[in-house]
Amino acid sequence: MTLRPIRCNTIALSTFLVSLSSIFVTLQLSAQPGDLYHFQDLSNIFYANQKDSLKKNWLCPAIYKEKETQKLYKEIWEERTTFITTEIEGNDFVHDKEIFNYLDEIVLQIAKGNPKLVSAKPELFLDRSASVNAYNIGGNIIAVNAGLITFATSREEIALALAHELAHNILNHADKAMKERAEWFTSAEYKKSVNAVLDSKYERLTRLRQVFLGYSFSRSKHNRYHESDADSLAIILLKNSHISFDPGYFLHLDSADNQYKQPLKNPLQSYFVAYNVPFEEWWTQKRTKGLSTKNYNFRDTTGIADSLKTHPDCIERYQRTLSLASPSFTETPVPALIKERANKILIWNMFDNLNLTACLYRVLLQKDNGNKDEWYDFMIYNIFSGLYYSDKQLNRFNAIGVTPKEYISKDYLALQNMLEQMPKDSLQQYCTQLKNVPFWSNMNSDAHALKALLNTLNFETDLSAKAIESSGKQFLNDHPNSMYCEFAEHFKKK
Repeated sequence: MTLRPIRCNTIALSTFLVSLSSIFVTLQLSAQPGDLYHFQDLSNIFYANQKDSLKKNWLCPAIYKEKETQKLYKEIWEERTTFITTEIEGNDFVHDKEIFNYLDEIVLQIAKGNPKLVSAKPELFLDRSASVNAYNIGGNIIAVNAGLITFATSREEIALALAHELAHNILNHADKAMKERAEWFTSAEYKKSVNAVLDSKYERLTRLRQVFLGYSFSRSKHNRYHESDADSLAIILLKNSHISFDPGYFLHLDSADNQYKQPLKNPLQSYFVAYNVPFEEWWTQKRTKGLSTKNYNFRDTTGIADSLKTHPDCIERYQRTLSLASPSFTETPVPALIKERANKILIWNMFDNLNLTACLYRVLLQKDNGNKDEWYDFMIYNIFSGLYYSDKQLNRFNAIGVTPKEYISKDYLALQNMLEQMPKDSLQQYCTQLKNVPFWSNMNSDAHALKALLNTLNFETDLSAKAIESSGKQFLNDHPNSMYCEFAEHFKKK
């Protein structure tokens, strides 16, 4: 599909087609609750051949005469290979056909518009992460996070992110960064700096920090130039492909890290009393004693900052590219079906990784948006059942996924406090009552089987390790294609 500025005489037709498309997508969504990818679409199975090929064929070239530099370069090269193969083995990627085809069409359009720059269409992976990001790994591989798809407002905004990562590939930035690391850490300057620290009697730690700060500063500054170069080339790639560019997309990215600062539209209790389950206001209040006041090492929150916003300052990028904006054009909305699938993918991934507060908050935001899909009711049951099981395993605090106040809204903090402070009896009551809510009549058989598995884990008395393993295997045997096999796999003996 070629995108050009839409003239006045085509606007009415375009609006009609978009409306018709939205109606069709809405009907599809209501008719297909929870109908997502299959278990076999997770990367460890789907990309098994690509993983093996990478291990065999992604060989480090011999480019340095100095043995020390070449050895370190090879180690860094193999770190990259290990990273991508580990991501594949860990099912960080999934092949969702609808989302993949949507993204691949954009990449193909850019590749066709730039045959001299894009000699081969890159391998495209869908990362299940909620962070608003896309990234290039080198070796002509690009990954797009599900979080970027749910965040983006238009096809053109996603195209900019893809073109930016394509630009990194074209400019060979990943390989250059590996060479920089190998050269710096084997350079005479670096060795001299480290030896000077080791020979000193005082303030060794402070001086060592300065050595690494100097490295970090110079390299991050250099990488910032890389990012500016990638921005500039990305805009050229888009223009050659007849895809419009709006510098305002960079300003939109400035809010990418505020996903959980968005307040809820309704009082927190209203979301739960709708299911006829109890709610006590004190659950949401910070206590003066107990878990909430202890100095815990919070879960690593580097993923929060792992977004396109971590590239150069968004306002700076906006101002620098303002003169390159396309003439007046009409954006192409991301299809509702694509956004919905991406949202469900990352919500399920959060649940399976026991990041339950973020998972539940995203479900409530869907409720705020008027989403009536009963799959989200199903996920509320899963979240509280998962929390109850984690509590029985003395792992409630980790399952909540506590996030520092600086990154979240007051409503998110209240929800986080609620999941931490709910009495065990109330958690049990949630699990019991949510099993009988009317939405279950519209759920697929694998959803009912997952409910049975969670019920076994939570309410069977004297449950042995062998019985747990048997329950997991039973689900896998009965529903071998279900995406929920991923959860059942946790209870299969390794």
